This record gives sequence, C-alpha cells and structure tokens, in this order.
Amino acid sequence: MPELSPTWSLESYFPEFNGPDHRKFIAKVSADLTAAVTAASGLPALDSTSINPWVELFLRYEDLGARLGHLGSYLACLAAADSSNEAYQSAEAAIAVNYAAYSKLETPLKFGLGTATAETWQKFLADDRLQDAGYPLNRLRQSAKFQMDQAAEALAADLGVDGLSGWGRLYDTVSGKMTFEMPWPDGRVETTPMSQRRSLLTHRDRAVRSAAFTASNKVWAANEDVMGAALNGIAGTRHTLYARRGQDHFLDAPLHDAGVSRETINAMFSAIKANYETPRRILRLNAQIQGTPALNWHDIGAPQLPDTLPELSWARGVELVEHSFGKMYPKLHDYFRVMLKKRWIENEQRPHKRAGAFATGSSLINEERIFMTYGRTMNDVTTLAHEAGHTWHSHLLNPLRPSAQGYPMTLAETASTFAESILAEGMLDNADLDDAQRAFLIEGSLSHAPAFLLDIPVRFQFESKFYTERKSGPVPVSRIKELMVETQREVFGDTLAIGGEDPLFWASKLHFFITDLSFYNFPYTFGFLLSTALFQEFKKQGPAFLERYETFLSLTGRASCEDVVKQSLDRDIRDPEFWAETIRGLNPAIDRYQAAVKNLG
Repeated sequence: MPELSPTWSLESYFPEFNGPDHRKFIAKVSADLTAAVTAASGLPALDSTSINPWVELFLRYEDLGARLGHLGSYLACLAAADSSNEAYQSAEAAIAVNYAAYSKLETPLKFGLGTATAETWQKFLADDRLQDAGYPLNRLRQSAKFQMDQAAEALAADLGVDGLSGWGRLYDTVSGKMTFEMPWPDGRVETTPMSQRRSLLTHRDRAVRSAAFTASNKVWAANEDVMGAALNGIAGTRHTLYARRGQDHFLDAPLHDAGVSRETINAMFSAIKANYETPRRILRLNAQIQGTPALNWHDIGAPQLPDTLPELSWARGVELVEHSFGKMYPKLHDYFRVMLKKRWIENEQRPHKRAGAFATGSSLINEERIFMTYGRTMNDVTTLAHEAGHTWHSHLLNPLRPSAQGYPMTLAETASTFAESILAEGMLDNADLDDAQRAFLIEGSLSHAPAFLLDIPVRFQFESKFYTERKSGPVPVSRIKELMVETQREVFGDTLAIGGEDPLFWASKLHFFITDLSFYNFPYTFGFLLSTALFQEFKKQGPAFLERYETFLSLTGRASCEDVVKQSLDRDIRDPEFWAETIRGLNPAIDRYQAAVKNLG
C-alpha cells in the first residue's frame, strides 16, 4: 500500500497560491478572455463564407474553458480545505469575474451558432477541427433558443458576480465557519465544526446521532433567516432570468443542463412513486431493529445494526476500497493506488473545512482530486469509493477534447454509484464474514435505496413546490419549513415518526445553494438507478462487461442520456418500466436483509 497522507498535494496545479506562476496564469486567462470577447463581437454572421473564424472562436472557447476549469478547481480545493482563509475567499470572488467574461464569450457564440442555416450548420460541423464536438456544439445551438439579446446576457453575467453567485458564496462563508456544541453521551461537550455533522449523523450510536442533530440544528435555526434570504435570492434571480429568456418552466434549464428530457424524468419519478413501498420495506426493518414504530430523520441514513467492524482508521478504509476494486475492477484499483501515491485525496478532520465531499480535477494536468472529511465510519468509506468513481470517470475522459469531457450530472452520478456497488459487492463476497458482519454490510449497501428513492425525491418535490411558490414572491422561512416537513411526510409515509422530521433540512443541505446548477439533486437518483441497471448487467456478464461500461463513460459528454443508454443497454429510459424493473430488482437484496436480521434475532 502506498504511504498514506491525511492531506492532499496541490503543487502540480501551481507551486504556490498567489505565487508568480499563479498570478501569471490568471493574468493570461484574463487577457485572452478579453481578446476573445472582442473578437467575437466583430465576427460576421455564420454563413458558408465565415466558417473558419467561427471554428477558431469555438476552439478559443474550448481552450479558455479548460484553463478556467483548472483555475476554478484549484481555488475550490483551497477554499474547501480552509474556509476561514479570506485570501482564498477573495480569489474565488475574483475568478467569478472571469467566469462572467466567459459567459460574455459564450453568448455571441450561441447566437452565431443558433442563427446559422441548416446547410451552413452541416458545413460548419464537417470541419476536421471539430471532430467529436458535434454533440456539445448542437447543445450550444439549442440553448441559443432561450437567450436574451447579447447586451442583456452580458449585463446578466456581470450582475451574477455579486448577485446569484454572491448568494452562494454567502452560504459557503457562513456555513463554513459554523460550529456547534456537541454533547457526548459521557458528558463531554465539544465545540465541533459543522463539517463533521454529516459523519456524526451516521454514527452507529443513536444517542450520538440524536445529540448531533439537535445541537447542530440549533445553529442552523439561529441562521435560518440568512439561509432563507439566500434561498429566495437564488430562486428569485433564476425566475427573472428564465422569464426574460423565454423558458416557461423552472425545470427547462436544469433538464437541459442534465442532458435529459422531461419525459424521461417524469417516467423515473412516476416509477419511484408507484414503488415507494420497496425502499419503505428497508426503513420498516430498520425501525424494527431499533424497537420503534418509525424512524426519526437522523436515523434514516445511519447504520441500524450493531457495527461489528471496529472504528475504521483511514488506513483500514483505504484497504477496504482497494480490496473490492482489486477483486472486481483491477483497472480502477490501479488508478486508485495512483491517487493515494500522488496525494490526490484530502481527508483530515480539522476545523474550518467546508462540509461535504466532492471530486474535481483539471484536464490541463490530467489529474483529479477528492475532498472529504473522513469520520472513521463505513459511510465515509462508501463516500471515498463514490468520489473515486467520479475521478475515474474524469480520468477516462482526459484523452478527449475539452468540450467532450463536460458530462452532465445525470451521467456523472452513474459512475460514482457504480463504484459504491463494487465496494459493497466486494466486501460481501468474503467467506470469512460471520452472520452479524454480513447483516451489517447488507444493511449498509441497501441504505442507498431509501436515500435515492425517498430522500432525493423529497428534495426534488420540495424544490418544485418552493420554486412554484417563489414565482409569486419571497417565501417566508416559516413556510419553507412547512414545505419541507409536508414533503418528507408525503414521501416517507408512516416510516417517518411524527415529530421526527427535519424542518431545517433545506438550510443544512449545501446542494440547495449551488448556483452553477439548479435542481442539483435529481441526478443522484438517476445515477443510482442507472448504475444499478449497469451493475446488474455486470453481474450477468462478468468482467467482459467492463469494456462496455468504459465505452458508456466515454460517451457521456458526446450524447444525450437517452442515446448513451440506448447504445449501452439497448433500453429506452423514457419508459417507466425500465426504472420500475430496476427498483423491483432490489427486493431480493431486501429479502436477504430481512433474513439476516431474523438470523440475528
């Protein structure tokens, strides 16, 4: 095993923050952006005589996007690892200006592509320099249908720096500095960073979970007005822009970003609603284990059975991931070892880290990074595998042109949950496990079903209700909390204890405050179910399927979700039965869980 480090190395991005190389890179990007925007404003309309300058503009657009992605990834890593560093915060704010300039470049590009005739468009796509760029180019052309005039789009980009993006930065800054007084069962009271809340809410001791939930929610409640203003500000800005751009529904933009049709998403959620009882079976078993008629919110994502595994050190967590990857997917195993050897993973517990986990990377240096706060639980091990799936996906796309690497979240989450399935299967395929250990691991692997089939639908339905009401004006914090509670009750039914809801879940969940993407959550469910379908094929076909799987990943930036699945599985994901079959396919595993619980008495 490579020597393990609790912190990552970012020197391959830049030798030092705000050093000569860093400053030179920023200055060059800014100058090139200004030059590109100026050049774009002077281009003639795209016709058969002006194809070359428009091809060159797109190539500049690709190159600048890759360089901005490199810079943005670097700053995201720095700011997440030390959210109290004001220099990092200032740098993040400064790069927002460059992203605004990039939007100003994208706007005339979209207009130019959108106004070309069909004949000119085909000649444009036939240029040798645009090989494998057809799908992203067609998406740019399609998005031109929903644009304001160029001056209005430029103004919106400028205002977005201190408007839409400002609300998101406010949330990040306030939440990143939060701490709460954690009362431990032995009487200790510790000042705990909010970034550790997630791990505590998956603690095996229910008393710890309950204490962490209550104590941390007091802090969220104290800040609920700020969070409510941010949520309203983000949604209100989006509604204004949608109306100006001729987008009739607040889902039009996120579905376009996700590369998926409304028909497909409706099919998925209708299948989930018709099969709520499948994930509810798991929660009823969990309540039975706890000896309670129903669960509280802080119980839903936590291990229910006694943890027969000792507290998992970082070395042990890495070993578990390595073992499963090596047994079932050797190429992924080898890549994971490279990440460890080169210190591409940040996992240390310490104050001033942002909450959550993410994967990022740069195509300029062909490297990826994983950010997390490792809490020594099985849930953290699963998170590690999840993020490794993301980075493996990016790694496979590195040889492609920049525009073909921009896969939507719907397909991104497929790779991460596929990696989680490999972890679970690899651990369960161990003859040395006793009944208690096997039951614990089965329960852990099934915990994803309530998360993706109940929790995520709560988020989707809540956001849909909130955005609907926000069209009439700001939604009061009291109403936001009501919407959250009523949605949790609708989806979880009698598996959620009366009074056991979390009315502040909207405030504590970072995903609702991400400004780059709207309706951030539904791709997780999409990815879970799609990866389950892929994994079922993997189990049927064995290692030979992995080549098809890698082909699937390589197509994710070059085709719609519907077309990628059609080519990979020869199935139509607009059909609710595709999703229903996958959900029903979980029942044998739930039966095994039920039997394991019974064997343990």
